[in-house]
Amino acid sequence: MRIVLVHPNYHSGGAEIAGNWPPAWVAYIAGALKSAGFSDVHFLDAMTHHINDDDLRARIAELKPDVVGTTAITPSIYTAERVLEIARDAAPDALRVLGGVHATFMYKQVLSESDAVDVIVRGEGEEIMTEVVKAVAGGAWDLKRHDIRGLAFRDGEQIVATPAAPTIKRLDDIVPDWSLLEWEKYIYVPLGVRVAIPNMARGCPFTCSFCSQWKFWRDYRIRDPKKVVDEIEALVNDHDVGFFILADEEPTIHRKKFIAFCEELIARGLPERIKWGINTRVTDILRDQELLPLYRKAGLVHVSLGTEAATQMKLDRFNKETKIDDNRRAIELLRNADIFVEAQFIVGLDNETPETLEQTYRMAWDWQPDLANWAMYTPWPFTSLFQELGDKVEVFDFSKYNFVTPIMKPAAMERTELLDRVMNNYRRFYMKKALFHYPWRGTGFRRRYLLGCLKAFMKAGFQRTFYDLGKVGYWGPQSKKKVDFHFDKSRRIAKAQLEDWEAAQDRANRLREQRRKGAGETVTVPVEAIKACGGGDQQLSDGASGRARELH
Repeated sequence: MRIVLVHPNYHSGGAEIAGNWPPAWVAYIAGALKSAGFSDVHFLDAMTHHINDDDLRARIAELKPDVVGTTAITPSIYTAERVLEIARDAAPDALRVLGGVHATFMYKQVLSESDAVDVIVRGEGEEIMTEVVKAVAGGAWDLKRHDIRGLAFRDGEQIVATPAAPTIKRLDDIVPDWSLLEWEKYIYVPLGVRVAIPNMARGCPFTCSFCSQWKFWRDYRIRDPKKVVDEIEALVNDHDVGFFILADEEPTIHRKKFIAFCEELIARGLPERIKWGINTRVTDILRDQELLPLYRKAGLVHVSLGTEAATQMKLDRFNKETKIDDNRRAIELLRNADIFVEAQFIVGLDNETPETLEQTYRMAWDWQPDLANWAMYTPWPFTSLFQELGDKVEVFDFSKYNFVTPIMKPAAMERTELLDRVMNNYRRFYMKKALFHYPWRGTGFRRRYLLGCLKAFMKAGFQRTFYDLGKVGYWGPQSKKKVDFHFDKSRRIAKAQLEDWEAAQDRANRLREQRRKGAGETVTVPVEAIKACGGGDQQLSDGASGRARELH
């Protein structure tokens, strides 16, 4: 029984500037399969190796798999579908499986647009994929598929979705197989060391309506900090990993366990051998300001902050509970703790103007984060926000939903002007940093890290891969009128997906009506009240172990 897993050859010009990222899904799926007795598992990383269609076809044909599996986030969905089209040609008898967040929620769209997808694994994949492979190995796939929870497939003219599978309650029982990865290929450019992306938790205890994390993982479950450190120690010892980024949306949310994680790293002497970074929110940094020296001692050197916006108007629209001065203070606290700080800004909302982008730049320079990143506002097609935006969504080419392409058009700007002014922010910020800060601020590790970050930006800029600038034809302000984002205008939402959305909306309307009648009042929730990541006013209590979320 041979299984071939393929990571699609998709490139966006975003996070890749910092290096090649190891696809953790492969290690976890392969680990689950091998634990179940399926040891003949192979991996083709078409993304890292830039494997073209012809070479991929030859590799799959040579391996003669019984099952081919791939995954996709929204921008890589068409590339993943193409992988399975190639697999259909190269191994026509193999079952073709697609997983990942996009297919999980958009399964009617995917099964309508691609006949190369035999089955979709919806949600957490380790246990479901194992059941799929068992059914194929037993020669009873057609008979068993209706009984396996967490699948979607075509049955004649019908699209069938089996009931959702239960979430994995004991994450620490999953033993990933990291040996499948060619670790010499996964390098974190700023430090020139191998990089990994482990996780402490799955899911999120908050339910932001624009986000997919809590919907995909459903339950918030956090691992034993010692088990996480066991995994990191093995990555260091067995694969010479020198940097990791916790995959969690907000690993500091469970304060007690995050502290225990840091203390365990220190107790084992790992900060001398590996450094790491996280994403988190401003409120957690303010909460933990006295603990920042401990975090730095544990090897935390890079924090990406969801500052989101530089004007209070935009923060209020995001319904962030933070204020401008909170962002400034959090960045200052991190700098004082010798932790590199990256400020994340979301641009390209409906109310974006040249003036607000200029304010964003000025505020970023005033705050003085070590790094700044301007991400294009991108509404995920499987969130309620996408549907609420209605006619404002004009682009249905999901390959462009990559945070670097302007999907939404601001009312006062063209998309090309938006891109040009964002690039102007990058040029000014990093030119001044390169000339007056990076070479002269600090010594030793700090200086080396900052110059490494500059190297990553310069490399991506020289190769024209940053923000896909080479592909869209942007060479500076003089070329903005010639920019072509190459949107595939033939892409539309499938009828089956629209019908599913309409049915879901009807159910939601009925539920709201029932609540109104029960409360004796009318409750409306404007689009402006949708919370951005970290926009809630909640904090997870130290004693909380997570609470179940119902997938709607």
